[in-house]
Amino acid sequence: MWTLAGATVLVVAGYLAIQISPWPAALFFRAAMDRGGVAIARALEKHVPAGVTAQLNERYDTGDADAFLDVFHPAEAENTDHKLPTVVWVHGGGFISGDKDQVANYLKILAAKGFTTVGVNYSLAPGTTYPAPIKQVMVALAYLEAHATQFHIDPSKFFLAGDSAGAQIAAQLANLISTPTHAQEVGVAPSIDRRQLRGVLLHCGVYDPGQFKFEGLSGFFLKTVIWSYFGAKDPSANPRRTQFSVIRSVSAALPPMFISVGNGDSLAPQSRALAETVARHGVPVDVLFFPDDHSPPLPHEYQFNLDTEAGQTALARSVGFLAGNSR
Repeated sequence: MWTLAGATVLVVAGYLAIQISPWPAALFFRAAMDRGGVAIARALEKHVPAGVTAQLNERYDTGDADAFLDVFHPAEAENTDHKLPTVVWVHGGGFISGDKDQVANYLKILAAKGFTTVGVNYSLAPGTTYPAPIKQVMVALAYLEAHATQFHIDPSKFFLAGDSAGAQIAAQLANLISTPTHAQEVGVAPSIDRRQLRGVLLHCGVYDPGQFKFEGLSGFFLKTVIWSYFGAKDPSANPRRTQFSVIRSVSAALPPMFISVGNGDSLAPQSRALAETVARHGVPVDVLFFPDDHSPPLPHEYQFNLDTEAGQTALARSVGFLAGNSR
């Protein structure tokens, strides 16, 4: 009886905790997602080629405890004045998890193709809310431009890239840099000029909160993310949720885009909708989508699995997009 009573107390306490604060659920999901991110990074180790130089944990804002980035480039660029097209990658993790370390191996693989690649850390929710990560990555861009020679960066050839939540951040940054009215609305000033931004590379992103479905465990996860990232349990109480919609702020001024997603990803409709929207605005867009009956179904973040044909195709198409828009 006492065991049952204790268990009941724990269940009630847990229920009350997740009703009062987003932290308990956010930490639960963070732990699970970080385990997955670490596993992906380990699986990529065997694909990392030799001959890539790393400059790790560079602090891009001395007043920000989370402001660190990693830079990778081909080793032959060392001790030269070579300046390379630069891919600034924003990691995923539902805005509540993730780390630049989890995408580092993928960025080394990209760097070996002839690019400087950068993995950027930003503050996670619920500890920090929107639009803090947007502001942080914008500061990182300014830092990279200021240290272009040190990092073998061609500041006239920046690319923004990201996966999952990072794809949303990268896409919104592109909107802010391309559209002054959107930058004013969000209150984030662009740190580089639109002419410096050559393209945007987006994998498995979330671009329209209006498409969310709050059903089952995935619905509970989405509610946790929204509460964590916007600081309000009722998202309608935060007007910034509208600003978050990438699709809403698309303009013809955007640079070329590459958009991809797996057919088994619940976010697939969002990528397709973004591709259709930017195409209607006359923005050059390259897509890698898969038939609905592709077997096996390609899950969220399928592009990181280089043991599959689809993952290798995504890498080759990404490199082709970057190279083609670097000329």
